[in-house]
Amino acid sequence: MYNNDFPHHFPKSFLWGGATAANQIEGAWNIDGKELSDAECIKGARPGTNHRPTLDDATLSSIEEAVNSNSEKLYPKRHGNDFYHRYPEDIKLLAEMGFKAFRVSLAWSRIFPNGDDEQPNEKGLQFYENVFKEMHKYGIEPVVTLSHYDVPVSMTLRYNGWASRKAVSAFTNYTKTVFNRYKSLVRYWMTFNEINTGASGFHATGALEDNLTNEDEKLQLRYQALHHQFVASAIATKQLHEIIPNAKMGCMLARSETYPATCDPVDVLAAQHANDLNYFFTDVQVRGEYPEYMNRFFAEHHIKIQMEPNDETLIKKYPVDYLSFSYYCSATVSGSHGLNFTNIDQVKVSNPHLSATDWGWEIDPIGLRVALDDMWDRYHIPLFVVENGVGAHDQIASDGKIHDDYRIQYFRSHIQQMKEAIKDGVNLMGYLTWAPIDLVSFSTSEMSKRYGFVYVDLDDEGNGSMDRTPKDSFFWYQKVILSNGENLD
Repeated sequence: MYNNDFPHHFPKSFLWGGATAANQIEGAWNIDGKELSDAECIKGARPGTNHRPTLDDATLSSIEEAVNSNSEKLYPKRHGNDFYHRYPEDIKLLAEMGFKAFRVSLAWSRIFPNGDDEQPNEKGLQFYENVFKEMHKYGIEPVVTLSHYDVPVSMTLRYNGWASRKAVSAFTNYTKTVFNRYKSLVRYWMTFNEINTGASGFHATGALEDNLTNEDEKLQLRYQALHHQFVASAIATKQLHEIIPNAKMGCMLARSETYPATCDPVDVLAAQHANDLNYFFTDVQVRGEYPEYMNRFFAEHHIKIQMEPNDETLIKKYPVDYLSFSYYCSATVSGSHGLNFTNIDQVKVSNPHLSATDWGWEIDPIGLRVALDDMWDRYHIPLFVVENGVGAHDQIASDGKIHDDYRIQYFRSHIQQMKEAIKDGVNLMGYLTWAPIDLVSFSTSEMSKRYGFVYVDLDDEGNGSMDRTPKDSFFWYQKVILSNGENLD
C-alpha cells in the first residue's frame, strides 16, 4: 500500500529479549521424573584436544552407551547451567536488563519421560508453570519452543524417533497437554527449532542411520522424518487455535543467507539452489504446500515421501501465524563442483569481505537485513528474530569484570541492520539474542563458547560454582531495551 512516509523506529510493542533451550540450560536430567533426551546422549568436547562431538553420527551403540552412563562430565548437557534450580535468579537478571520476552523450550522428556506415556509427569508440568509465572511477575512474555533438538531417547530406541509415524501422535498428545496446561500463561509458541537442520540428520530427527549405506538412503529417512514433523506442526497449530484462540504459532528456521562466490551464472545458480533448500521448510509451513522445485531434488535423490491421504490438506489448512528464525552468519557458495549438492557445506567457500568468529562463523550484519527483506517479500507474514549472537572466549579481567566489547559490536551492528529492514517495510515482531546467560553450546557441548550477557562460572570439565556475573554487554543491552533500540552507544 502506498504511503508518503516509512517507519523510522522500532515498534513500541517490539519484543526485546533473549533465547535458550532446555537441553542447554536446565540440568536436572535425572530428577523429578525426567528421562534422557537424545541431546543428553551426545558427548562433549574434550578440553585440550581438537575433538568435537559429531552430533549426527550417533549410532545405536553410542546411544546405548550413553543411556547406561550417569556421567555429567562426558555428557555436559546433563548439567547445563543449572537453570532448573536457579531460574528465579536468572529471570530476575533478565528483568534487570528490561527483557520484554524470554524464549525457552520445553523438555519433552520432562513432561512425557518416554515421549508417549499415558499420563504426563506432574512435576515436569509444574516446573514450567513456575517458570512462566516467574516471568510474568516481571512482565516478561514467554516464547516457548515445543521441540528444541529434544527427542526423548526412549522414542529413538523404540521406533527410531521421527522416522516413525508414531512420533506424530505422541507429539500431538504432548502439545495438546501443554496447550491446555499453559493456556493462560503463554501466547507465543513455536513447533520445531531450526527444522531445516533435520536434513543433516539425527540431532533434529532422533532417527539413527546405522544400516543406511549411501547418502540418498539417509536423505530418504531424513525427509520422511521431516514430513512427519510438518504434519505434527499443522496438527499442533490447529490444536493451539482451538485451545488458545488468541495465541500465535510460529515455525522456526535456521536462516543462512547464501551468496554466490562470483557473478558467474553457475555460482548464482548454486546460491539459488542453496537458498531453495533452506526456504523449502518455510514454504511448507507458511505457504502450506510442498514447492515444485523440490520435486526434481527428490526425484534425483530417489526420495519418495510417504503421505497419508489427509496430510497435504492438513498442511495447507493450518499454516503458521509468524515466521521465526535464527541468524548468525551468511554463507557463500561456488558452483564449480556442480549444482546437485544436498548440503551447503559441500560447496561453501570463504567470503573475503567478512571476518569470522573463533569457530569460523563469518560475521555479516548486512546479511540479516537481506534475509529479513527477502523473507518479508516472499511470505508477507510477521517475522521474529529468535536467535542471534556470537560465541567467544570471554576472559575475566584483573578488575573481576568481563569486558566483551566484541559482543557489543556484534549486537550493535545487527540491531542497526534490523532497523534498516524495518525502514524497508518489514513487519518485525522482536529480537531475541542467543543466549542471555552462558550455557552449554549445542554444537560443541562447550561452556567456553560463551554467548551470554551474564557469565557463568563453569568450565568445559564441569568445574565451577555456577555463580552468575553480568558482563559489560549486560549493561549495554539494558540501555538498548530502555531506549527501544535508539541508544546503541
